[in-house]
Amino acid sequence: MISQSNKSGLRNPWVLGFLVFIALVLAVNITFVWFTMKEGRSELVERDYKTKDRKSNELLLSELRTRQALSWQTEIKKPKAIVVGSATAYEISVTDRDGKPVSGALEVEAYRASDSSKDFTTAFREVAAGRYQGYINFPLKGYWELHIRVQRGDERFGVDTEKFMVAAAS
Repeated sequence: MISQSNKSGLRNPWVLGFLVFIALVLAVNITFVWFTMKEGRSELVERDYKTKDRKSNELLLSELRTRQALSWQTEIKKPKAIVVGSATAYEISVTDRDGKPVSGALEVEAYRASDSSKDFTTAFREVAAGRYQGYINFPLKGYWELHIRVQRGDERFGVDTEKFMVAAAS
């Protein structure tokens, strides 16, 4: 018979199991909160993850204005297939808004979004007025981008390529 004075409900294994489950969930949550608030621990997500490795809006707008004012054009001769571990030849031509070649210093940064520790920069040499050649040796397969930077005196110009695939060695 069910009544307020009957205490046998607390001896039911289902009720005890449910109370243990609730206590376990509370203990785990309290442990998580304690680990979160404890100082000196490494964080899984950095506090400035939204702005780290990103340029401020003002700097980005300044670069866009400079790029528009210079109106330099780049043409990249890319290889059809790129394989890990083999030096790949690239040729990049840079011209100003009038179509005249731009002589200066050109460097290419190979950027891999999934593993930034493998990013590297390669300086290209000028083989003719406005024509640059260089070799890039990609250490890992996967998707890469190239960030091309040209500097002539105080003028700086940058352009980025689309993502492309580097295949594994066969």
